[in-house]
Amino acid sequence: MPLLNGGGTVPEAGAQSLAERIEALFQAVRRPDRSPYSNEEVARACRESSGETFSATYLWQLRTGRRDNPTKRHLEALATFFQVPVAYFFDDAEGAKVGEEVALLSAMRDAGVRDVALRAVHLSPDGLGTVRDLIDSIARREADRRRSTGR
Repeated sequence: MPLLNGGGTVPEAGAQSLAERIEALFQAVRRPDRSPYSNEEVARACRESSGETFSATYLWQLRTGRRDNPTKRHLEALATFFQVPVAYFFDDAEGAKVGEEVALLSAMRDAGVRDVALRAVHLSPDGLGTVRDLIDSIARREADRRRSTGR
């Protein structure tokens, strides 16, 4: 069963192309050792689940936007592999909802994030607001630092 990585985020799906949605899943859903799945591994799993022709090259074309009209069976196979509803790929509202859930689950796989979340469970609404403000402030500072150093 694929696992979500420890720090990846899935961009808002409503504004994404099919290629961006597929790529977001590849970034968020990982092997148990957290390494990314290869196109060949996913294509093989899709072939096995759908019985359809599904090559690593075809998957690469879908991921890069060189092909953008897969069959329903191909999308169903990808949805099965990544454990998302097939509507994720073409329904903006469902895509956005699933994208948020995948991002949350991805973040929760990180032990540090999980630890913070578990500690925050017992905070009051005001305490949670303070934690959110601190996280936002630190994130802005780190983003500014990355921009200034070119990383």
